[in-house]
Amino acid sequence: MSVADAAELKNRGSGAFLLQNGRVIDPLNGLDEQADVLVVDGRIAAVFKLGDKVEIPADCQRFDLNGLWVVPGLIDMHVHLREPGEEYKETIESGTRAAAAGGFTAVACMPNTSPVNDSQGITSLIMAKAVAAQSRVYPVGCISKGANGEELAGIGEMKQAGVVAVSDDGMPVVDGQLFRRALEYSANYDLLVISHSEEASLSRGGVMNEGDVSIRLGLRGIPNVAESISVYRDLALADFTGQAVHIAHVSTSEAVDLIRQAKARGSKVSAETAPHYFTLTDQDVGEYDTNAKMNPPLRSEADRQAIIAGLADGTLDAIATDHAPHSRLEKDREFDQAANGIIGLETSLPLTMALVREGLLDPARMVELMALNPARILGVEGGDLSLGRRADITVVDPGKSFVYSEDTIVSKSKNSPFIDRQLTGKAVLTMMGGAITHNEL
Repeated sequence: MSVADAAELKNRGSGAFLLQNGRVIDPLNGLDEQADVLVVDGRIAAVFKLGDKVEIPADCQRFDLNGLWVVPGLIDMHVHLREPGEEYKETIESGTRAAAAGGFTAVACMPNTSPVNDSQGITSLIMAKAVAAQSRVYPVGCISKGANGEELAGIGEMKQAGVVAVSDDGMPVVDGQLFRRALEYSANYDLLVISHSEEASLSRGGVMNEGDVSIRLGLRGIPNVAESISVYRDLALADFTGQAVHIAHVSTSEAVDLIRQAKARGSKVSAETAPHYFTLTDQDVGEYDTNAKMNPPLRSEADRQAIIAGLADGTLDAIATDHAPHSRLEKDREFDQAANGIIGLETSLPLTMALVREGLLDPARMVELMALNPARILGVEGGDLSLGRRADITVVDPGKSFVYSEDTIVSKSKNSPFIDRQLTGKAVLTMMGGAITHNEL
């Protein structure tokens, strides 16, 4: 990014914009209707209908949206930006450009960088790099020092530097006593604990879902119980301590059932899943396609259906990409040696829109899952279009079809199982604090 671009982004919020004739969808304020949205000096100045008396600044830039959707800026609460340490895969700059292209105005970045984000210094570095980013960056700090599961990290100091949550994502916290202390200690700083729920003794050596496909391919599998038994423990510890826990990247029907039961008894739990878990199954591994390798792995069709049901009935609170960039060095190799993870910032919205078109989610529920609830869970501003709020806005063309091809991917890495697929539903305008960060109008 040039110095001029950085200066422009630092001055975000000047000027006025009028988004006209859009379908405004804002669940918090009960809106799903044709309306105009006025943005002045980086804030929502008015949401109004034809005939309402609103003073429009003379120099206002106007966009006639002709029925396109105007929604609160999308928030991805689980991404990997790889900086510091693995900038050849992704950087804060490239990752947030990809986020903006996907309609996201904010992302929460996981701490498994190199070195890991387990200290005030690393958090401060990330925050400094994020000043000129194309989306808001909310760092997540480690639960344990070095993410090695043995000793609590400096949670209070990381909070002062800017983390919004703690997690050893990528590594489960095996020690139950340490996880208990993390729940109790983090509550003193009003920080969310995000759990990577995995029983390592059951998943060790596994490279895909345990089932008929793994047997056919001769690959060691990871059974559903590796996730569900750990989710059970995490929920039990949350109940025991009276503290909140967030379950990351839910992939199994058993985990969905456990979370549903926990919510019914009043547990302080929230949970997310990723688009690949409601779109793909272990059948998509095909003939050892490493772009279909992730952790947790792609599961069965029954699990996929359970994930969709959990999104629809409120068991699962958020859709997060688990955006995990890798270069060809890590992916173009034997399946059992390849790195886990796929990129997802630029495909999350169209893959979720597919559920809307199929009638499995309504548009307002999609906005809850991708904007309102992530903001609420993380405790950050955003997720709605209330007057006076920062103008974090995404304009969606629900009918826009495109081929997701390598030459159009904004992310530095290209590790996606969706390459060369035709997708429908796209962010055509992304606005962060009144500054346009992506524009296809």
